[in-house]
Amino acid sequence: MRIVATQKLPGPTWDDLPDVELLDAWPPREPLPGVEALVAVVARVGSAELERLPDLRLVANYGVGYDTVDVAACRERGVAVTNTPGVLDAAVADLTLALILACRRHLVASDRFVRERRWQHGWAQPELLGNDLAGATLGLVGMGRIGSEVARRAEAFGMKIAFHRRSGGLPLDELLRTADVVSLHVPLTPETRRLISRQRLALLRDGATLVNTARGAIVDEEALVDELVAGRVSAGLDVFADEPLVPERLLDLPNVVLTPHIASATAETRAAMTRVLVENVLAFAAGTALPNEVFG
Repeated sequence: MRIVATQKLPGPTWDDLPDVELLDAWPPREPLPGVEALVAVVARVGSAELERLPDLRLVANYGVGYDTVDVAACRERGVAVTNTPGVLDAAVADLTLALILACRRHLVASDRFVRERRWQHGWAQPELLGNDLAGATLGLVGMGRIGSEVARRAEAFGMKIAFHRRSGGLPLDELLRTADVVSLHVPLTPETRRLISRQRLALLRDGATLVNTARGAIVDEEALVDELVAGRVSAGLDVFADEPLVPERLLDLPNVVLTPHIASATAETRAAMTRVLVENVLAFAAGTALPNEVFG
């Protein structure tokens, strides 16, 4: 079986795949007949890309989110799609809590304060006054595996938990009005694109914090930037609408913490993601059921 990959993956199980060809460009400049499996890392796979791989039968997506893969277009061509769920929940939850702490306790601004040699008057710096996590309400938009892991960690800090999901919890608008911190944990779908609209951002209480480790396009990014520039709220953002582009107006704001889509970026988690992906590819090669097939 001919396998191509957009890049090499970390972890020892990568070597269990036989003779993987690393592509020098995505999409390929010329059609690649005979390729049956594609290992896709942050790669858009739609009708145009599938035309370059006429014999493709599997897209093994490296990550739990598969919004860059047109599952319907793949299905029309008889191409299966898999992802790597489950193994990155803890790492994403850890980063979510880190962003909450960084925003509520002004960690990045405090670090900059020291590095710029502005620390001149002992420890009473009013501009670095933060907010307690204990007693604050964390509103979770989405309460699946990752949202549940975030809730468990937040409860250890004494936070009160509220949540919204399709099958229960608070109505979304009520959650946004009442939470001190709102954290997003839903997949990007047509229904969730710009779910947090300009109108819904206006519902956030003054001084609230929005944390996004899900997908940037879940939020109306321009509207969020306007709110942050106004200084009404703060945000911890690991994802953006048009990565790797980050809105220029965010870069010098003290009330936003920015990270480059690193929620799953631990050595252990990335190796586990590789293991799950390899299991899917090997199952496909063996003609057995795919452990993590995506059906859209």
